[in-house]
Amino acid sequence: MTATPFRLAHLSDPHVGPLSRPRLRQLLGKRATGYANWRRGRSRSHDMEVLAALVADLRAQAPDHIACTGDLCNIGLPSEWETARVFLEALGAPGAVSFVPGNHDAYVRGSLEGLLAACDGWTADDGGLGGCFPYLRRRGPLALVGLSTAIPTKPFVASGRLGPAQIAAAEALLRALATEPGRPCRVVLIHHPPHPGGALPGRDLTDAKALAAMIARTGAELILHGHNHVTSLAALPGPNGAPVPVVGASSASARPGAHGPSPARRAAYLLFSFVREGERHVITARQRGLDPDGTVADLGALALV
Repeated sequence: MTATPFRLAHLSDPHVGPLSRPRLRQLLGKRATGYANWRRGRSRSHDMEVLAALVADLRAQAPDHIACTGDLCNIGLPSEWETARVFLEALGAPGAVSFVPGNHDAYVRGSLEGLLAACDGWTADDGGLGGCFPYLRRRGPLALVGLSTAIPTKPFVASGRLGPAQIAAAEALLRALATEPGRPCRVVLIHHPPHPGGALPGRDLTDAKALAAMIARTGAELILHGHNHVTSLAALPGPNGAPVPVVGASSASARPGAHGPSPARRAAYLLFSFVREGERHVITARQRGLDPDGTVADLGALALV
């Protein structure tokens, strides 16, 4: 008898709008350049009708769980925190959706704290504590380990950082999970690409080398990220050099053509299936998103390592 697959949907970088007009005192520092960029073009790069179509299609697929890897916000305004909460509610209840923040969610000091306070249920670990990273959520055969790379940065910088304490705590979690009876499938959620060179300088994870070294020691079955607004496949070496798949999702609200001509930059989400076969977890993935005529369709399978 064939086991029923557990299905996980992954979307990222929705950049939920519309963006309310900020008060003058809110436009100090980095928000001033961010708001100018929004008015000049970013608002036209992210289409809320596209996002709504993708979310409707995702819900119709009825996945067992949903992962969202950051950038609900645009410039971290307090008005965006409630908008972000409404978006997460549209995806599903807090227990059905796992969220980790991105750099736009921590646009200036205080932004991340405000967002996590509004959306703490979607970051709550199995003990019910929200807004603390790493978190651990067990869903079916999966052990979801959520990391936060979201830090406030200077204007025109979009980098992220985990920090030694978070990496050490994640290592302890992954090690413990690897020794459990019936070993769960360890899925790491992170916003910035976790591999060195995964993003350009100024947009990268500044301690990617330290994270990669940790994964080489502990392993994981899958790492999911966003940030680059492109569907991508990579790998990190795990223990004994066994590859750990690293999958990036494109922006879920990308207006057709606004992020470049590549099909990999279309608005899309990923749908993963997990089946246990003996001692290993077999993972397959498909991409669903906008096809050339603007409808949401199956865009094909991804060849995981």
